[in-house]
Amino acid sequence: MDKQSLGRRLIDVAALRGNFLLRSGVQSTTYFDKYQFESDPQLLHEIAQQLQLIMPIGTEILAGLELGGIPLAVMLGQLTRMPVTFVRKKAKDYGTCRLAEGPAMQGKQVVLVEDVVTSGGAVRDAATALRADGVSVANVLCVIEREGQGRELLRQDGLELFALFSQAELDRLSRD
Repeated sequence: MDKQSLGRRLIDVAALRGNFLLRSGVQSTTYFDKYQFESDPQLLHEIAQQLQLIMPIGTEILAGLELGGIPLAVMLGQLTRMPVTFVRKKAKDYGTCRLAEGPAMQGKQVVLVEDVVTSGGAVRDAATALRADGVSVANVLCVIEREGQGRELLRQDGLELFALFSQAELDRLSRD
């Protein structure tokens, strides 16, 4: 499936219209129900194939953010044969008490994987916590960039965003 066809499919499957409060606190009339595209194995596979094309060169570990980034990172890991780490919103308070589960990330080129980025808050929180654990994080890969202030805020935190689709691209595709 080419990128435009994939974008149209994403719109058909996951775009909702109405009044929605986003994690960033912003109100929106459009919402992408990421669980609709992440729970469809074929669509998730198609998304991962396209993400693979924009993945930063030199990536060694894919770090999927809880919850939406995890299925994306797993599928992308399957396609690329790269190891995957699962990053929680906060370290668990039992067992290993880890923030991230999977292979050690220190000294590796780690790419954070997220579904939708608006303000980048969850990504920035994860990057800050991982950096405190000695992990070097410079890149973020996502399916949809809602084109809020996320890209700039991520840049201010030393993170470069690689987005498969921007909100503007999806808006154009929905009008075609």
